[in-house]
Amino acid sequence: MALDLTLLETTQKAVAEAAPEADRSGQFPWKGIAAVHRGGLLEATVAPRYGGAGGSLYDAAVILAALGRADPSVALISAMTLFNHLAQAGKGHWPNSLYTRLLAEAKERPLLLNAARVEPELGSPARGGLPATLARRTAGGWSISGRKRFVTGAHGLTHFLVWARTDETPSRVGTFVVPNGLPGITIIENWDSLGMRASGSHDVDYQNVEIALENGLELVDPSVAQQDNRAHAAMNLALTAIYLGVAEAAQSAFIRFAQQRVPTNLGRPIAETERFITLSGEIDLLVSGSRQILFDGLKYGLDDAERLIRARLIAGRQLRDAVQLAVRGLGNPGLGAELGLERHFRDIQAVLVHAPQEDTSIAMLGKAAFQRWNRDQTVEGAQASPRLVLKTA
Repeated sequence: MALDLTLLETTQKAVAEAAPEADRSGQFPWKGIAAVHRGGLLEATVAPRYGGAGGSLYDAAVILAALGRADPSVALISAMTLFNHLAQAGKGHWPNSLYTRLLAEAKERPLLLNAARVEPELGSPARGGLPATLARRTAGGWSISGRKRFVTGAHGLTHFLVWARTDETPSRVGTFVVPNGLPGITIIENWDSLGMRASGSHDVDYQNVEIALENGLELVDPSVAQQDNRAHAAMNLALTAIYLGVAEAAQSAFIRFAQQRVPTNLGRPIAETERFITLSGEIDLLVSGSRQILFDGLKYGLDDAERLIRARLIAGRQLRDAVQLAVRGLGNPGLGAELGLERHFRDIQAVLVHAPQEDTSIAMLGKAAFQRWNRDQTVEGAQASPRLVLKTA
């Protein structure tokens, strides 16, 4: 896919203009999402067989980095839809009739899809376990009951992708496509976070919500229903592109301030002082280095889960450090809302909280390292020469 960079820049500017107010109000970022929809970016990863541009995960990351510079909440909401189109392009797990109907809707309004998986008791399924949310068979389809947490974009989603178990014997587990606005859906407005305020990641309660039979996707035995964090490593790295955008916006704010600030006792911009030149270099090393790590990771070796997990962790940590360095370097101006760094600092804190969280990812790398060592020892033992035994008279 050849991205229209001019269109992407135009969309980015429109999203950025609406971002401060969305952050202040904490309301769903309708203006930003409308701009992304007008630019056709929400459908950038729809497969060619459905009439789409067939954008790759790499393309999605480019889009998310641009949107992240403008408003990471808008980028995060958009990411969920982009990733779902990518999944359909690869697996084709949606019934064609249902999927094509949704694409037809997307011509008239923003089509926004997101998984509803986390539960109050279970927590994140990235750590294992099965859902309490129940899908009960009815004469016409399914009835969904349960409560989900951290449903990003809840108010603006057109469809929730609800992870639930069935009431069958034996039970199955899968995803159920639940259109927003149906009777029995209650959005509980409890998202009050330090950053990503406009993402509206509220709880959602479902009580006997009726959906069609075909809206049940990938129903499988619970024994094979555990979330495969390794399989999602590439997508998680692409998601980090949002926060690359946040850090690049923070870097830009830092540089702009340093170029424009001319103390009377200095008589020249502070950007020309040794201290700020060094600070700028340290920030660039972290931010631009993260961009290289992230996009190289998405360009080569997408089947190497450990490589992708390392790239996500290293890039995420560096981006977080870079924004903190920019804020600390400017002192009081960096903490004020006018410059924008304060918002970027709050938003960047979420860079590694998405599942699988930092500790889970580190544990995966640790286990893999032990497994490699054990394999290497086995191979070395098998290849070792037999011991020479000398006989004495």
